[in-house]
Amino acid sequence: MYIARQLKKKNIAEYLLYMWQVEDIIRANNLDIDKIRKNIIEQYGSDENSKKELEKWYSELIDMMRSENIQSSGHLQINKNVIINLTDLHNELLSSTKEPFYNAAYFKALPFIVEIRQKSGKTDEPEIENCFDTLYGIMLLKLQKKEISADTQKAIGEITKFISLLANYYDKSIKGELKLD
Repeated sequence: MYIARQLKKKNIAEYLLYMWQVEDIIRANNLDIDKIRKNIIEQYGSDENSKKELEKWYSELIDMMRSENIQSSGHLQINKNVIINLTDLHNELLSSTKEPFYNAAYFKALPFIVEIRQKSGKTDEPEIENCFDTLYGIMLLKLQKKEISADTQKAIGEITKFISLLANYYDKSIKGELKLD
């Protein structure tokens, strides 16, 4: 909860990837708060108030996952809303003549995005979501210490730069510092 709160303020892209990981952690513990308490919450030191807050947060996420029927796959609406907001901002940035660096980063990543969309078959999802799916998948591969090819690393590098730039623009937008057309 604390990490999520800090990441949401600091970097929306890292926040979203973290929240997707939390969804998977909840699933790995069978949406069972007792398992989450034992396997996760108890690992957070001895501050009982923090543990209670963390347990409440996980319980609320579990309830949302059940009510949204995403116990085995999918993402919470709160996380989908982040994708929607980022996609809207992405479209605004592409339409603006004031941010040529963003357009350049997007067009540099675009061939990789197109390839990812074709390989995954998820062409009905927004491109931004495809990028996050890819970044999350790579994160999981790294956690499993699996090898990542040089071509994939190159693609991830461009997508990471692009999503990082989008996250920076999102931060500026939230702070009211972004002026497009």
